[in-house]
Amino acid sequence: MTGNVTPLPVRGASQIGFERAELTRILDLYGRMVAAGHWKDYAIQLGQDAAVFAAFRRAAERPEFRIEKRPALRNRQGMWALVNESGAVLKRGHELGPVLAPVERRLMKLVED
Repeated sequence: MTGNVTPLPVRGASQIGFERAELTRILDLYGRMVAAGHWKDYAIQLGQDAAVFAAFRRAAERPEFRIEKRPALRNRQGMWALVNESGAVLKRGHELGPVLAPVERRLMKLVED
């Protein structure tokens, strides 16, 4: 039995996503925050403009932090942003590590208490 493979139609720009190393770094931080008892849930949204990882204290509220990857801003402020619950950008940069630093410091304070 032979068949023809028909490609799916491509609509506009491709979807933005996280690379394996980026997602590993983010999920490692998420796992440590869960182990500290601070975060309970997460969501990932992949779109044409951005990929967003949202971390929640409880599932029924707004995310405490959003980690956004916007490649269109790569040559400006940097494609990575850490956004708080109220929507304010806490940190923006070209590399993921320094953008995650405020959450890492918060984790250190949670572990010390």
